Amino acid sequence: MKRLFVLAFLMLGVIGFQAQAQDEAEEEITDEELAKFAAVEDSVMAFYDQKNEELVDMIKNNEVIEGAARYNEIKGAWEDEEKLAEIEITDEEKAAYEEILEFMGSLSNEVRDLKIGLIKNDDILGVATYNKVNKAMKENPEIQEKVDSMIADLKEKRTVESEDEAAADAG
Repeated sequence: MKRLFVLAFLMLGVIGFQAQAQDEAEEEITDEELAKFAAVEDSVMAFYDQKNEELVDMIKNNEVIEGAARYNEIKGAWEDEEKLAEIEITDEEKAAYEEILEFMGSLSNEVRDLKIGLIKNDDILGVATYNKVNKAMKENPEIQEKVDSMIADLKEKRTVESEDEAAADAG
């Protein structure tokens, strides 16, 4: 009986050691995984930037609200009926402002949905890889710095390409 207990204890030790070794192997992150993670983050930021530009254009070029100054005035008074009366907001301005608010609300949903879709797609990143890299970034500042650097490089490349396209369109 004593032998059986010792054997069982040794088996548990071996199994525990194998599980720990497997965990350590799983935690090793490749440059490809980091690059995929950075690419997803950059894609999400690019999408957000594009949508944010649309929002700014929507505010600046709104024929009813007539620019950012009036938008800010409405925004400051929005939930206060007395202030809205003071600034003499029209029904058309209310409708235009509500349309902008609706776009803003949909923007965060669109960004979230895009990011979730990219993460869930195993061909692009995959949930397991996302979680692994995200965890490693929290635990290891060097990995965080490496990913941040990769994202910055991707953003810079995207910015240069965007400027080149704008110059080609203008020329």
